[in-house]
Amino acid sequence: MANQSRTTYFSFARLWQRALLLIGLLLTAPAWSANILLTAAEDSVGVQDFAQALARQRPADQVTFTPLKDLPAPHQLPADTRLILLDLPGLDWRLQDADGPPTLVLRISRLQARQRLGTRLPAHISLLWSDPPLDRQLRLITGILPQARRIGVLYGSDSEFLLRELSQYAAPLGLQIVPQLWNNINDSRPLQSLFRTSDVLLGLDDPQLYNPKTAKNLLLSSYAQQLPLVGPNAGFVKAGSLASTYSDQTDWLGVLDRLLDRPPASWPRTLYPHHFKVVGNPQVARSLGIEQVDESNVAARLAEGEKRP
Repeated sequence: MANQSRTTYFSFARLWQRALLLIGLLLTAPAWSANILLTAAEDSVGVQDFAQALARQRPADQVTFTPLKDLPAPHQLPADTRLILLDLPGLDWRLQDADGPPTLVLRISRLQARQRLGTRLPAHISLLWSDPPLDRQLRLITGILPQARRIGVLYGSDSEFLLRELSQYAAPLGLQIVPQLWNNINDSRPLQSLFRTSDVLLGLDDPQLYNPKTAKNLLLSSYAQQLPLVGPNAGFVKAGSLASTYSDQTDWLGVLDRLLDRPPASWPRTLYPHHFKVVGNPQVARSLGIEQVDESNVAARLAEGEKRP
């Protein structure tokens, strides 16, 4: 009888230990895992690097990359897929279906979205903007060029829609937007006119105006007039503009990590990354007689001044 009692006790103890182990595993394991699918028209090294970085960041999820040409129609993908589009052909493909999984669109600018979508925002699609926020760019100007008040802005037919928003952001900062239509990049007269009435030039991310063909004329004119050009993006700073804000791969991975932890129904329709950096061109600053941009310090001050939702 005693042996039977001991056997029953040890059997109960083993069962209890197994139950505790199972409870521990359940408590430490992720509550759920997501099926994350990235796609792009071109399977480049950069795209693969981004996909691999996201997979390392989210080891509990199933993260895969599939070239766009190998995907079925969007509505044929599993409904629980979280789809990430890395280029504009991917968005064109996604727009062919009203149905399909919830979708995050990276590497798209405000202007590109306007060209494809007009003012509408399709259901189940969230646009993560690639161009620097206008209010952030204006505050960058006030941070590095505090005496500048007249902000010259070249615009084209595609980027004209940004002017009203730009003026709304400028007013509380005590800035005046001086717009100038530039519909013929071979005609320098609008550019020269704008330089005469501005303290600084703010570049919009409009590839019709800011591209390798126009860069030489824009930058040489800027130097000749001793008028700084801010923006339109980090790439143009390397070419010869003074400074810009930008978000890099680390910043975008942080954005995705937060969004993918949330149910897709709560994803914002449009979003700029909260985290960003500042890049400056020291040679340009010296040539214009301007103090070199302290990139880390300026970025920190801009971040402190931003209102978080």
